[in-house]
Amino acid sequence: MSTGMVAGAARPATTPSDVPALAATGITVQFGGLLALSDVSLEVPPGTIVGLVGPNGAGKSTLFAVLSGLLRADAGLVYLHGVDVTNASPQLRARHGMARTFQQPELFMGLNVREHVVLAHRVRFSRQRLWRDMLDPRTLRAPPRAEYERVDALLELLDLTHVARAPVGGLPLGTSRLVEVARALATRPDIVLLDEPLSGLDTRESENLASVFRKVVDSDDQQVSLLMVEHDVATVLALSSRILVLDFGQLIASGTPEEIRSNPSVRSAYLGDEDTTVERNGQRNP
Repeated sequence: MSTGMVAGAARPATTPSDVPALAATGITVQFGGLLALSDVSLEVPPGTIVGLVGPNGAGKSTLFAVLSGLLRADAGLVYLHGVDVTNASPQLRARHGMARTFQQPELFMGLNVREHVVLAHRVRFSRQRLWRDMLDPRTLRAPPRAEYERVDALLELLDLTHVARAPVGGLPLGTSRLVEVARALATRPDIVLLDEPLSGLDTRESENLASVFRKVVDSDDQQVSLLMVEHDVATVLALSSRILVLDFGQLIASGTPEEIRSNPSVRSAYLGDEDTTVERNGQRNP
């Protein structure tokens, strides 16, 4: 893997298929006397869904913060398709192919669904138009043809066409999460970090969003990988090709869903029955 990413550098035009979309080695984070992460390493292969599970307090949120550049680790390295981004800002990581969503959708209440996707597309591909967008929001409604087609394709992929003109303030939570995913995908990322995307959704909404994730990864147009932190362990096992399990800041297991299901220590400590959700009362992720 190469190191020393130059500020302002863009992602490589081509990346070998065997290079992970995202990798981290030896990530260690300490908050005072609390060791939040201890020598954690992981890889997310291209075109895959990888699940990250563990009880509250395991360090999942801290790891996501390090991977996305919101928190600097005390030790360890982070790579995006082979390029060292350990010291890169979240903005530079985004330019280099990373996107993320948050536990609570962070949407602009004054914009509709389509405008969210158009704005995200311009952040990545037409930055010179952003000042005009800010000064005159009507420009969001007049995209160039290529941009229009790209936005339409994303809305259709995520089944948002029927609400494209709807203000986001009146959308149900499940649809708001789809809008946030569409906004992330509009930047054409190589890797999307999904922070508890199913939280607060009912069964139908969860199944719909999981179906969307499968379509996104299988889409020839997207060519994207997903790293998902989620408490709904049953869905993670059904959706992911690989699972990572954290416990008290340490990566205690990594493997296929079958390997995780058959791991006695993981099953007893986190999964219990295969259809139950992992929780630890009274603890929160650091």
